[in-house]
Amino acid sequence: MEGKVYLVGSGPGTLGLLSQRAAAVIARADTILYDQLPGEEILAALPPGAERIDCGKFGADHVREQDEIEHLLVERALAGRTVIRLKGGDPFLFGRGGEELEAVRQAGIEVEVVPGISSALAVPASIGIPLTHRRYASQVTIVTGHEDPAKGEIAVNWAGLAPGTGTIVVLMGVKNLPAIAGVLVRHGRDPATPVAIIERGLRRDQRVTVGPLGEIAAIAGVSGVRPPAVIVIGGVVELFDPAAPVLTPPEGLTNLL
Repeated sequence: MEGKVYLVGSGPGTLGLLSQRAAAVIARADTILYDQLPGEEILAALPPGAERIDCGKFGADHVREQDEIEHLLVERALAGRTVIRLKGGDPFLFGRGGEELEAVRQAGIEVEVVPGISSALAVPASIGIPLTHRRYASQVTIVTGHEDPAKGEIAVNWAGLAPGTGTIVVLMGVKNLPAIAGVLVRHGRDPATPVAIIERGLRRDQRVTVGPLGEIAAIAGVSGVRPPAVIVIGGVVELFDPAAPVLTPPEGLTNLL
């Protein structure tokens, strides 16, 4: 009998924000292919009897290439196993979940998508930054910072995003932050626009670095900012209060059984 594949979003990395549906399907998994982004708390709570396959991607260093991941999903499901593809945040937001969905469907295997809370939403909220606010922003754009805006061809229209006052949320953008900030300023975004960089959001070692857009790359360099991090650009960052308590998620389960 053929098995089934679940593309599961684990949320921003804490059990308290893992959905009930995600916990339920993970608990009965035969095989779990996981990234590094779900975080230690969730990975430590996975069912001990399940086969675990590391599919982490650390910048350009990939434990497994995408085609191998898709092959493993299909192979294990055809062997009759319940297969979980465990991804950070939501599987369809810069997680290549769409490609994995296509591969599994083409193989004729049943697949279910379990949405997750994206770090793009949860991490700013956890430190009191609303992505929209009637006084600051009526538009939010979530973009990948993985591609360098200084290269010849890019998919993100940075020049088009620069004008206006909408909030920009950048995921996977630490490495290219100098180029991102530079192109936004060159195309009209005020260099005084406040920016917040939230490293390791919703984890015990979370850290927040703030500064104006025109100086944020230099500030991040001096502070030693490292991924994973969520970058928020826009007037809403003015609402961040470093003295306010962090909005921690509710307590989660100690395991997923």
